[in-house]
Amino acid sequence: MAVQTRRRTAATSAVEPAVLRISSRNYSSWSMRGWLLCRMAGIAFREEAVSADDAGSRAELLLQSSSILIPALRHEGAELWDTLAIAEYLNELVPEARMLLADRLARARCRAISGEMHAGFAALRSTLPMNLRAVVPNFTLWSGARADIERILWIWRDCLGRWGGPWLLGAEKSVADAMYAPVVTRFRTYDVKLDPACEAYARTILGWPDVAAWIEAGKREPEARITELDLEAEF
Repeated sequence: MAVQTRRRTAATSAVEPAVLRISSRNYSSWSMRGWLLCRMAGIAFREEAVSADDAGSRAELLLQSSSILIPALRHEGAELWDTLAIAEYLNELVPEARMLLADRLARARCRAISGEMHAGFAALRSTLPMNLRAVVPNFTLWSGARADIERILWIWRDCLGRWGGPWLLGAEKSVADAMYAPVVTRFRTYDVKLDPACEAYARTILGWPDVAAWIEAGKREPEARITELDLEAEF
């Protein structure tokens, strides 16, 4: 019966694709996370891009909103605008994708570190904004951002040591990898030096075909008319 239910769900998804609302590919780390989650689930979906002139989009990109409304997923009556809610929904919709993993301890850690990424690291977000087109050699890291980076690298090393890699929680990618993938792009943009274990993980993320596709599309994206995100003016 469960197999038949999953088949009906897959068939319905193929006929009625989900809609994922995203903003800038170049600047929006949350849009990247939502898109990677949909790709991991393997559902049929189409993208609905929000203009940089949209007030909600600007608030998200400039970290001026306490409630992130992008990305947003619409599917079969569900409307979800929280990234972790999207992850949980997709995990229930397509359990065979194992986005939250089968092992109890790995699944618990996946939720814990995904939640920490979702709610924390404010200094990293504000000091090292996502910009896939930029390269800033020898970027100066202030104490707040440095503390966030050290915490993230500790999480990576601990997970890789416990579960053996190449993904954070073992041989299969999970929601946690989608949550931390934009951090890897930030580290590359701002020339953050990584130890061998974390560098290997960063290369695993950058070798993920969906991540590579997002980065390439972000670099081709027309420049958003948001002068506050212009690195040459800001740094």
